[in-house]
Amino acid sequence: MRIAFATSGCRQNQFETDIMVDQARTAGLTPVPFTHPAEVYVINTCTVTERADADARGLIRQAIRQSPTAFVVVTGCYAQAAPERIAAIDGVDLILGNVEKMELMRHLRTAGWEVQDLERDRPRKQGIHIRVGDIGAVRTFQAAPAPERPDRTRPFLKIQDGCDFACTFCIIPAVRGPNRSLPPDRVVEEGRRLAAGGHPEIVLTGINLGTYGWDLRPRMFLSALLQRLLDETAIPRIRLSSLHPHEIKPEMVRLFGASPRLCRNVHLALQSGDDEILKRMARSYRSRHFREVVESLHQAVPGIAIGVDVIVGFPGETEAAFENTRHLLDELPVSYFHVFTYSRRSGTKAAGMPDQVPAETKARRNRILRQLGEQKFLAFKQSVVGQTLPVVVLGERDCETGLLHGVSDNYLGILFGGPDGLRGRLVDVRVEGMGGRGMLSGRVPTGGAAPQPPLQRPLPLVAGC
Repeated sequence: MRIAFATSGCRQNQFETDIMVDQARTAGLTPVPFTHPAEVYVINTCTVTERADADARGLIRQAIRQSPTAFVVVTGCYAQAAPERIAAIDGVDLILGNVEKMELMRHLRTAGWEVQDLERDRPRKQGIHIRVGDIGAVRTFQAAPAPERPDRTRPFLKIQDGCDFACTFCIIPAVRGPNRSLPPDRVVEEGRRLAAGGHPEIVLTGINLGTYGWDLRPRMFLSALLQRLLDETAIPRIRLSSLHPHEIKPEMVRLFGASPRLCRNVHLALQSGDDEILKRMARSYRSRHFREVVESLHQAVPGIAIGVDVIVGFPGETEAAFENTRHLLDELPVSYFHVFTYSRRSGTKAAGMPDQVPAETKARRNRILRQLGEQKFLAFKQSVVGQTLPVVVLGERDCETGLLHGVSDNYLGILFGGPDGLRGRLVDVRVEGMGGRGMLSGRVPTGGAAPQPPLQRPLPLVAGC
């Protein structure tokens, strides 16, 4: 019996899909690519924008077209936000909220699909079943072991969920619920397990990672958890997903400067460099806080890659406000941008705000910041030419060149030659210049591969193009 998964949205969603894949495999189902015929399809959706909703509906209809008799499950943030709208799509069988999806197989059974009856040609349909609970009432973290993904040399480890902030442009707190943290002993346990599996890097992830531990008693902070992981596990390298500027305290900066096992990479959700716009967004910091964080990180951690999320065209963003953002990003040592154009999201306060920015103005501002970001990123990449960087070699070779493909601690993609035995390992790579498709090119110096336990399962050879 075949089951296919599609995932949209954030790293958190991908982690949760991996857990569902493990559950399905344990129950005797065979995971197949989403574009293949299957008896069960699971679409794990995003709802951060209305475009994401439309993309989710497209994936649902794609599954139904591919296998009209298949059992179709829709889950994730869009399912949490709009289950009735999804139920109106003919062919959907089961809708699960963000809590319910973590028990996928149990809900399949209660929806009338007998998992153990693998002799039937297809699952039995008994109408649409909606299992979406009140996410706002959830107060505990749903702990689950990090899924086994032998093809992922840099696995995600979800340690936090939910958000207690109320940014005026964001729907996520309504579909992810309040801040919840995985207890630190469990995080350490999972870190040890992943390290024992030979993974050279883990990526700590959460909906609002910087608020990790604020809900625990006694209260804990992300910096204290990082210190425990450094002290109590043998994880070669730890990377953080996105943080808010005000969540980076001096202790965090000190840790980044003191430990080479913490990746020199911080991604900051700035959103705007104008204080009036930040106030309208209901963000908990101002531009000076962002400036202080960037400057302190740059000073404490030479070569750090500082990424930025920024929104253009938020309601009320004047030319002067936009220029404040552009100037702030231009003058600070940030390395790359993710530029988003504001779009109205129903269910948010910003959707009803006056002074909506015309589409052509938003598009122009997006182009300006993207061009600036490309210039910044190129300069950052050129700054490391001639340096030797610690690089995690990915499990698959580059599909166009056949070269090994690695990611440096400061989040740069590097192509280089070498034997398959380096795949899944942490090696030193000397950067020799710019390579194709915006990546760097390099070589492994003699003795550049540190001894490490191999990954416990074989890796695929070449990435699909």
